[in-house]
Amino acid sequence: MKCYLIFALMSAAGVIPAQESNPEKMNVAEDFTIPYMVYLQSFPEPCVGSLIHPEWVLTAAHCPLPVKIRLGVYQPNMKNKNEQVRNYSMMVPYPEFNAGSLNNDLVMIKLSKAAALNNQVGTVATAMEPLSFNDSCFIPTWTWSKYKNLSDPDMLTWINQYTLPYDECQNMQDERTAINIMCVGQPLKTLSENKEVSAAPAICGGRLHGILTRAKGSVTLGSEGFFTEVNPYARWVTSIIESY
Repeated sequence: MKCYLIFALMSAAGVIPAQESNPEKMNVAEDFTIPYMVYLQSFPEPCVGSLIHPEWVLTAAHCPLPVKIRLGVYQPNMKNKNEQVRNYSMMVPYPEFNAGSLNNDLVMIKLSKAAALNNQVGTVATAMEPLSFNDSCFIPTWTWSKYKNLSDPDMLTWINQYTLPYDECQNMQDERTAINIMCVGQPLKTLSENKEVSAAPAICGGRLHGILTRAKGSVTLGSEGFFTEVNPYARWVTSIIESY
């Protein structure tokens, strides 16, 4: 049943499990990945990146510099034979990124060597147009079953969430001046201690529409998440890829 659920959710998100189309026979830990998810191993905390081009990863500018970039990862605390490891050759934050307000929270990372695209490693298209409110988005990230300092997460988790209307999103943001932000989730009475890897992507309609900037609690358990919208930066993303 667990394998069937994974297969169904990944199919809905446009992700094809590697090597084996029969979910009942899938070796989940070895063969299953979300191909565009990139594990940015860094200190003090890791981040999630999204592979948008064989040479480029898009993530949040608030993330620390990665010491290792890992592609084709299911459980970051374990290595697998399909994993690809890269360094970065260049990092290009959005010029107007504000570390205090977290406005314009995007950075482009160029890999030291292009990713070899296959069933375990693939790209996701970036959004060119805005979403309508109440559209459903697939939000994956990694979590720790038991968090320890400097440990890598051991669980892949996700949720399907609906985006909130603009006015409701603005009212949730504690009087911060928010630029190009979309919101999902609702305030929870009890905040989970479940620790998630930062900068989770929001995949809506098969495209990368948002990157998690900040959250109140656990987004994959339904708590509030505030995502930098990707589509207003589409021209910038394209210009960086073409220029370097």
